[in-house]
Amino acid sequence: MKLNQLRDNTGARKSRMCVGRGIGCSKGKTCGRGVKGQKARSGVALKGFEGGQMSLLRRMPKRGFKNFASHSYAVVNLDNIQEAIDSKKISTAKPIDAKLLVEAGVIRRVGDGLRLLAGRSDLKSKVTFIVTGVSSGAVKAVEKAGGKVDVLPAKVNKLLKGKLPKKERDRKSEAGK
Repeated sequence: MKLNQLRDNTGARKSRMCVGRGIGCSKGKTCGRGVKGQKARSGVALKGFEGGQMSLLRRMPKRGFKNFASHSYAVVNLDNIQEAIDSKKISTAKPIDAKLLVEAGVIRRVGDGLRLLAGRSDLKSKVTFIVTGVSSGAVKAVEKAGGKVDVLPAKVNKLLKGKLPKKERDRKSEAGK
């Protein structure tokens, strides 16, 4: 095959419609736009307008809202971590953080951070945790086993644009008093 023999596949390129060439043609006179009026002109964008009738978008019921300030944490229980330690998926030599738990397959995704909960059984291994949130029961269980918990700040929501969430505002105002 030579360069001068290259062609598109049949039907790959559609030829433009020839309109306005007289009433003998199928697209003559009104060019397939119907009769006179706003829609026969160019530059019309009537998205959702139904001639003054209540539009479909406004007729549909609306429920709930999306809270832009909420956090979606990856939650893990201490008993799940103890199982992973027992099955040699996680080493107790290094600090356990969200990235390590994802690699071990204990959690699927991190989201806004990792939250550690006490779970149903106690922790037997001495482990250091680096998490975003932790329950008081989990802190007691980890310290009882001889480990420690480091709490990191949560990821900052870009929609807040430098504003502090209500909880942190209250905390800072109490600390200033």
